Amino acid sequence: MSEKPPHVPENRRERADEERRPSAGETRPPEDCPCAADGSARPTIYGEFWRDSRAEMERRDYAKALATIGGVTALASLTAPLIGLTRVFERSYTGPVYSDGVALVDDTGQRISETRLAEGEQLTVFPEPRPGIDRAPTLLVRFPEDAYGDGTNLEYTVGGYAAYSKVCTHAGCMVSDRDDDVLVCPCHSGRFDPLSGASVVGGPPGRALPQLPVTLSSDGYLIATGDFEGPVGPGGE
Repeated sequence: MSEKPPHVPENRRERADEERRPSAGETRPPEDCPCAADGSARPTIYGEFWRDSRAEMERRDYAKALATIGGVTALASLTAPLIGLTRVFERSYTGPVYSDGVALVDDTGQRISETRLAEGEQLTVFPEPRPGIDRAPTLLVRFPEDAYGDGTNLEYTVGGYAAYSKVCTHAGCMVSDRDDDVLVCPCHSGRFDPLSGASVVGGPPGRALPQLPVTLSSDGYLIATGDFEGPVGPGGE
């Protein structure tokens, strides 16, 4: 004999039906709703569109675009400093850089007054007409006059100012860094002492940075009295 289902009082069945029935204003998710285990509904971004293959393609294309942009940015960041360091090789001017009476100017074209630098400071300057820009960059430094020692041509200095070519004598990069009072080339760590005629004190360069003779004009600006005392850039050993 088959067993009869247990008898449930009518009033208990009604209470169970009421518990399953949504209250006013309440909505129940469909049976196939992808809800979380705790009963909370998953946000709509995880709905059918997100599972669709077209959405997957869009996400992949977006990731590829980000990777491409990142690669281009990284390449540009590496290329920019290299361009700055090697620009010396992009010119072919071989004539004189300075001559007697040529004013020294900064990168905006302003002439350099006697009070422009304090002791211990330096500045990149150029000849005012700027012939052969590759050979023109010049390091102007200022130290107490009694700080200069052997190697510095004191007749080429004035008011504590001394000037040297900025083009490294090893590979032609720009001597743009500094370690205390020592001038440093970032390409191969060539080191030059501006207090001893920019002589080599470290690294591969074979000779000092050539010194530029400077003096003050009658109106108080720094001018050259001739060209660099030696060849600019690599070679000229």
